[in-house]
Amino acid sequence: MTENRKPAAAKRDVQTNSASVRETFWQVLAAVPEGRVTSYGKLAQLAGMGRGARLAGRWLGQLPEGTALPWHRVVNSQGQLSLPPDHPAGQEQYQRLLAEGIIITDRRVDMKRFGWPD
Repeated sequence: MTENRKPAAAKRDVQTNSASVRETFWQVLAAVPEGRVTSYGKLAQLAGMGRGARLAGRWLGQLPEGTALPWHRVVNSQGQLSLPPDHPAGQEQYQRLLAEGIIITDRRVDMKRFGWPD
């Protein structure tokens, strides 16, 4: 029975890492509107990655510096900014969200008010 599970898991990994899934992921990220945020898990779900929140985080971390994609609009499922406040990227995320009118209290965003999609 274990042998039957391994091919299915391998197939899922191939599907999740395929170029089309990655392209869809970037398109969904690009669609997050200014002044709104989404979670890693919701981003993965909308991109057809199922429960791929960790992979979503990994892909976001691999974005080139200066990208036009709105990586800063992705927070954890509780609305908390995941990047450390003392890290340059964490500071940039905080400043960008504030500039878009997103209210941050204790490094947390109200997902009911600012979450996307509704």
